[in-house]
Amino acid sequence: MGMAVLGMGPVNAALPGPLVSAQWLHEHLAGVTVVDVLADPAQFTSAPKFGIRNKAGVTPLVAAGGHIPGARLVTFSAIRTTQKVDGRKIPAMLPTADQFQAVMRAAGVDDGHPLVITSRGSDAGDLDMATRLLWTLKTYGAVNVAVLNGGTAGWLQAGYEVETRAATKKVGNWTAKPADRRWLATSADVVKAQTAGSQLVDARPTAQFLGISKNPVVSEFGHIAGARSFPTDAIVRTEGAASYFMTPAQYTKLLPELGIDPKKPAITYCNTGHLASGAWFVLNEVMAVGSTRLYDGSMLEWAMEGRPTAPAKLYP
Repeated sequence: MGMAVLGMGPVNAALPGPLVSAQWLHEHLAGVTVVDVLADPAQFTSAPKFGIRNKAGVTPLVAAGGHIPGARLVTFSAIRTTQKVDGRKIPAMLPTADQFQAVMRAAGVDDGHPLVITSRGSDAGDLDMATRLLWTLKTYGAVNVAVLNGGTAGWLQAGYEVETRAATKKVGNWTAKPADRRWLATSADVVKAQTAGSQLVDARPTAQFLGISKNPVVSEFGHIAGARSFPTDAIVRTEGAASYFMTPAQYTKLLPELGIDPKKPAITYCNTGHLASGAWFVLNEVMAVGSTRLYDGSMLEWAMEGRPTAPAKLYP
């Protein structure tokens, strides 16, 4: 726990990097603000579910529930909004600074504290909600922010307790700075990357990349020409009921197998900018490439603009 200074409260913890473990967070909980981002806010107050004790004396986690003590609640839908781009309404995009600041303040987040973002942690989609929030925070000026590896599921599997009380009714003072667009890509940036031979990284499931299937929100099959596939099941590993990002050494071995240079800047995309944030996080934060960008509109905007995809539809 963070040490207290007389009259000053807990000392801020120094984050060890873009990822923190459950053990690290448990030891430094008093020195950070935990922000829990959930698609379903009811999970914040629901009890976790455990299985039957096995022969090793372990009661396995079946489903995460509840929240890390003191966590602030943010609903995933609240950190995305509809934007008008060249006359088209594109949903699930980056909110304005004022919109995002209002969400963070309503959650009770204050300036001046390191932020550790958690999510349910059950799968890549959960972890990518945390990385999407981190990407948004960095875009609006946050510099002292990390993701809890494994999320709340990983916290529970490490043997730590959760609370199920309702979210604290407190208004924070977190302040958004003008948008730093160095991590944000537009359709024009993607076209430029295609012609310049820069890396495009597709973070959707393999079947969607190949054009076998598609997300219902997107009108076209296939992928952006020239993109490499970094699918969700390769971005994280699963252990028990939790999913985890891997180490830089593991990604250094994995990414070349997918045709991705782990030291080269890239633009990541998916269908709506959700899963793309996980690939962005691995390249920009874990691998410390530093100039990787996320195509916020992703395939949804690309298809709405009538831009070509490859390969042609395979099924049905």
